[in-house]
Amino acid sequence: MSHVTRPQDPTFSSHQFIQLALDNQVLKFGEFVLKSGRISPYFFNAGLLATGEMLSLLARGYADALAEQMGANNGDNEQELVIFGAAYKGIPFVAATAQALWLHHGINAKWGYNRKEAKTHGEGGNLVGADVTGKAVWVLDDVITAGTAMREVVEILEQAGASVAGIIVALDRKEKGQAEHSAIQELAATLEVPVRALVDIDDLISYLADDHGAQNSQHKDATQLAKMQHYREQYGV
Repeated sequence: MSHVTRPQDPTFSSHQFIQLALDNQVLKFGEFVLKSGRISPYFFNAGLLATGEMLSLLARGYADALAEQMGANNGDNEQELVIFGAAYKGIPFVAATAQALWLHHGINAKWGYNRKEAKTHGEGGNLVGADVTGKAVWVLDDVITAGTAMREVVEILEQAGASVAGIIVALDRKEKGQAEHSAIQELAATLEVPVRALVDIDDLISYLADDHGAQNSQHKDATQLAKMQHYREQYGV
C-alpha cells in the first residue's frame, strides 16, 4: 500500500494536472498515429487516470469549472445542478465530481450516467442515477475527437426529456476535423451551449516552453516543443 502526504485542500491547475498526467503515463509525448491518419506528437489516455490522486485532481477541475459557470449564471449556487457522465470513462469522473462539488463548493449536485447497452431487466433502460426529465444537464467527458459519441449522449438525454446545459472535457486538442472547425466548436455551435475544457494543447505547449525546474526536465526537450508547435500550426483552430 502506498502512503503519501496529501494536501488538505488541493486546487486544480493546468500545470499540476499536466505534470501528474506525464508522471503517470496518462499523457505521453512522442509519435502516435490517430484514427484520422495524422501523426500526433502527443497522446492522452484518460483510462489511466487510475489513482485517487489523479481522479481527485481531475474532479476538482470539473467542480471548479462548474461552480464558476453557476456563479456566472446570476451568482446562484443554490440552483439545481445535474451532471452526467458519458459511458464509460465519464462514469467515475461524474461520481467524483459530485463529491468535489459538495466538499469544496457546498453544491449538492445530482448525477447520473448512461449505459452503452440498455438493461432489459430490473429497472431497465440505459440511464442510471438522477432523473434527468425536464432538466438542463451538464455532460462530463475526457476528450472530444470527432464528436460522434457526444452526439449519441445528447440524443439519449433528449429522448429522456432532458436538455444539455453545457459540456466540460478534460482536454481540448483544438484541431480541425474534416472542415475548418474543431469537433468542440461544431458541437458548441450545433447545440448552442458552452463547451469548456480544463486543459488544451496551448497549455501543453506552454508547459514544454516554460522552465518549471530541473525536476521536470525528463518530460521536456526543444525538439518536442517544436513538434507540438508545428502540429498546432498545421492542424490547429
